Amino acid sequence: MAEDMFEQFREHSVAEFFKKNRQMLGFSGKVRSLTMIVHEFTTNALDACEEAGILPEILVEVEELDRNKDHYRMTIKDNGPGIPKSHLGKALGQMLAGTKFHRYLQQRGQQGIGAAACTMFSYVTTGQSTKAVTCHKGKRIVADIAIDFKKNKPVITVLEENSAEETGLTVTAEFKDVRYERSNYGVYEYLKRTALANPHCSITLVEPDNEQTTFPRSVEKNPNRPYEIQPHPLGLTPHDLLEFAKHSRENKRLSSFLQNTFARVSAAKVNELRELTPKLNFNKRPDKLTWDEAERLVKAFSQVKWIAPAMDSLVPIGKERVEASFTNIFNPEVLMVTERKPKVYRGGIPFMVEVGIAYGGGVSAAQKRGEVMRFANKVPLLFDAGGCAITETIKTMDWKRYNIRNFEEEPIAVLINLVSVHVPYTSAGKQAISHEEDVMLEIKNSVMEASRGIQRYISSKKKAHEIATKKKVIGRYVHQLSSDLASLADADAERIEKKLNKLIEERYVRRKEEGDSTENN
Repeated sequence: MAEDMFEQFREHSVAEFFKKNRQMLGFSGKVRSLTMIVHEFTTNALDACEEAGILPEILVEVEELDRNKDHYRMTIKDNGPGIPKSHLGKALGQMLAGTKFHRYLQQRGQQGIGAAACTMFSYVTTGQSTKAVTCHKGKRIVADIAIDFKKNKPVITVLEENSAEETGLTVTAEFKDVRYERSNYGVYEYLKRTALANPHCSITLVEPDNEQTTFPRSVEKNPNRPYEIQPHPLGLTPHDLLEFAKHSRENKRLSSFLQNTFARVSAAKVNELRELTPKLNFNKRPDKLTWDEAERLVKAFSQVKWIAPAMDSLVPIGKERVEASFTNIFNPEVLMVTERKPKVYRGGIPFMVEVGIAYGGGVSAAQKRGEVMRFANKVPLLFDAGGCAITETIKTMDWKRYNIRNFEEEPIAVLINLVSVHVPYTSAGKQAISHEEDVMLEIKNSVMEASRGIQRYISSKKKAHEIATKKKVIGRYVHQLSSDLASLADADAERIEKKLNKLIEERYVRRKEEGDSTENN
């Protein structure tokens, strides 16, 4: 009986796994699936353009082929560096292949799944391959790309190959079981928020009814490029350490391996580790390290006082850019932006949080009530809000302390962007941030800091309104009082009225200035 059971034993590739479990990649629900397709190609385009030093220009075209069958054709075009012919198939047709997963570098994508997942989704819903046009270093390649699911390998057919002066990538694919809607979870909202967090990018959307919308760039300069950093010892597990050691070729000794592979490990720190692990041979080859030795090293790491990892590797949106974006889209009555110093989570992974809070003005006109806009490395997170650390943190806020009586009904928009070399997503769909204690605390502190500015503004506005109301009420009696005083004193009523008005004006202007001074301190 047991032998019969194992006759069904099979091996499966990662492509087969995600083909059967595509909801894990975010392809669940018709509107969400279409938005995820745009998300994957847009983030890749932004990363590629920024790494090449090109101001991004992205075109997204949605064409409805059959409404009854929820059948669409998607075209996403960018002006990035393009993809070399030798990497085109793997980039668009192989799971877990790319330039991101293995690097400690702040990027929007980090798994090497997204683009290939879209190729997979197109094929399993329509039976059609994905068409790609890449222009890279003077060469233009047109190819059809599909996936061999059993092998997790790309199937590429080159259709054309010629010269080209421009650069960029255009991907066209058909999809079923998707739907275009102008909702809070649709493509339009996703691209609008992408433009908000990436003001250096110009994005054009052509909708199924041929209506064209352009989100123009408000900044004519790319942000500073993040640079790759080494992993910090405090963020390592024994398994991580063994993996790095196994692939170390240039380091012949464990001591040099530690110094050359990890951040903040100097010769002095190696000597401290020697004292903490006297039985460990630091002259042995790194690839000979055992699990027990790795465990002892990781334990020793926690006993050493380390300098924090390099923080200038993180590139936020930036205060001026957030202000420009919010003003461009909402033109709010008041805007507060907070950008705090970087911190670390899990002992050694650097991250930082930036928060923008817009109140009133265009926020009211757009009927955005109590809106929370979540971002990770400048990428909008539209889905899975209930399981996200950002949402959970906002829920725990006592908004009444900041003169926000009911967050759900106030004209307020909150932008929260988590920046890190490794964003702790809850799943491969990358739409929610896990409940890391250090991250949640920093989000809360950042929101509280920005909220205090909103509190001061609302308090000042409220006091100004109260003063104006009192002034108006008293002003109603000035004319009659002037007339009565003039009769009693046998004086000029008009002159008395002018003096009373001047007295009221001076008193309430002084009270307003005193109130403003108190609020600003």
